Amino acid sequence: MSFVLSSADGPRAVSVAAGPDEGGQRLDRFLAARLPEFSRARLQALMREGAVSAGGRTLVDPSARVNAGETYVVAAPPPAPAEPVGQDIPLTVAFEDAHLIVIDKPAGLVVHPAAGHADGTLVNALINHCGASLSGVGGVARPGIVHRLDKDTSGLLVVAKHDAAHRALSAQFADHGRTGPLVRSYRALVWGLPSRPRGTVDAPLGRSERNREKIAVRADGREAITHWEVLERFEAAGASLMECRLETGRTHQIRVHMASIGHPLLGDMVYGASHRTKAARLSDEGRDALAALNRQALHAAELGFAHPVTGEELHFESPLPDDLTRMTSALETQ
Repeated sequence: MSFVLSSADGPRAVSVAAGPDEGGQRLDRFLAARLPEFSRARLQALMREGAVSAGGRTLVDPSARVNAGETYVVAAPPPAPAEPVGQDIPLTVAFEDAHLIVIDKPAGLVVHPAAGHADGTLVNALINHCGASLSGVGGVARPGIVHRLDKDTSGLLVVAKHDAAHRALSAQFADHGRTGPLVRSYRALVWGLPSRPRGTVDAPLGRSERNREKIAVRADGREAITHWEVLERFEAAGASLMECRLETGRTHQIRVHMASIGHPLLGDMVYGASHRTKAARLSDEGRDALAALNRQALHAAELGFAHPVTGEELHFESPLPDDLTRMTSALETQ
């Protein structure tokens, strides 16, 4: 049994009594199993900070053995303020509860602060939007980024609000849906007319040796598998609308895989630059729509996963945003 001892004003102290069959375990493993809201690494850090005790003794060794019947107290300080600051950036929220939030991200919004994007990111927006509901990931009041979308890719992504949700969701994504309900489906407008209605690209990916800012198919890369299906063919325009389902989730995976089979994404100037002359085949409306797109034509349209706390299977869909709808319409009327 565990229960909270502290008031809301001070550190959150949680008491855990070891049962008769729990003696002899490593202390950090015992506490992590009994207190799933804390990661094992977080508990180890709290021990080093002197925040774990039993019988009035401070316990600093994570490998110490548990004594059956003893009561252990974890006094976790309130989550430290996040390094990034909250910013009032509009968000489209598809779902939110105390454990997670699902966002329909617009194109152009960077997910996480990084070099060249110190603020104005999804993380800044979430810190502002979620406020006190961020109970802390790794002891910091920040959203737990489980997966990312490129800056210029629109669509659905899920973010955790606390450690336990972050660990459970990360495990689902690491499993790639092979033993669970995880679904990640994208809509992509590509150049060319595939000769088959569907297929799979199984090609490992890694950093390009010629350009370290790009990803390339490499024999020594990490496993990467994309399943694709043609949803619509635009014969006159020489383009197609595809559904791409990720079995793995590597950086730029769909963009690189589609380019590797000769069907790069419309608007992708990194992996589809060699196909830019194909725009000459488009009508005036099509060229205008492509110029206005100013990004790769990729949208995370479907996201499904098991709720990290309740186990309920959640499923979300996002329609094509206006810029991709306009592009599709121009291709249809070519």
